[in-house]
Amino acid sequence: MSDLIIIGGGGHAKVIADIATANGYKILGFLDDNPNISKLLCHSHLGGINDAVKFADKAKFVIAIGNNNVRKTISEKFNLKFATLVHPTAAIGSEVEIGEGSVVMANAVINACAKIGSHCIVNTCAVIEHDGIIDDFTHISPNATLCGTVKIGNNCHIGAGATVINNKSICDNCIIGAGAVVTENIETPGTYIGIPMRKIK
Repeated sequence: MSDLIIIGGGGHAKVIADIATANGYKILGFLDDNPNISKLLCHSHLGGINDAVKFADKAKFVIAIGNNNVRKTISEKFNLKFATLVHPTAAIGSEVEIGEGSVVMANAVINACAKIGSHCIVNTCAVIEHDGIIDDFTHISPNATLCGTVKIGNNCHIGAGATVINNKSICDNCIIGAGAVVTENIETPGTYIGIPMRKIK
């Protein structure tokens, strides 16, 4: 059994704590800058995020914070060992690669030859079809569907229930709204909503 410390104390962290336990980790506690959060489920508050350096040689870490930019900042600030967590009910195909610090949640599907970058979130019931590529610090929300051979850039957020049809790519720093349908390549950063998607200011 390996030791783990969770960075973050919100609702997302609760889900990750459950996944970590299901993966056999012993959770030593959590770090959060909000002193009013004294417990994460049954786990103790060990201090603020900057206290991670005190535990760097004692445990692995996972950044349980939904904001892509915050995960990136924390991962680059500290020299830590990060765990990769996959819920036991997730379906992971052949030759799938999942980067360090990434989390795959319950009933997600990642099919053959897909590649997931570092510190990504593949949320509950999300589907990433064969040969998909998800770059670092990207969040695929619950029930989102990425069809075959889709490429998603760094620091993107694919909203709940959104669909990206096969063979399309989305550049870095994009937000795809909940329920949107991406039918064309997206080459300009921004926020896109609707069916089919359109860019909003």
